[in-house]
Amino acid sequence: MTPPHLPPRQFLLTAQPGIRVVVRYRIQDGLTDALGYLVTTTESSCTVRTRTSDVDIPLALVIAAKEVPPPPPRRGRP
Repeated sequence: MTPPHLPPRQFLLTAQPGIRVVVRYRIQDGLTDALGYLVTTTESSCTVRTRTSDVDIPLALVIAAKEVPPPPPRRGRP
């Protein structure tokens, strides 16, 4: 896992695509999170693949970001 002490922008710029991340960023009415796999990062934005879609996030709006462990295995049907 990537060291957690990097500022969010620096973390995202140096993180390897494919790692699972959570990114907290500003939206019009407050804050929201994107949880998923980092697809790509440019100097101005990052893309996180969530369960439902790819989310493009301007780095200027990011207030926190970190690597997270893989999701737990899904339970089988009883």
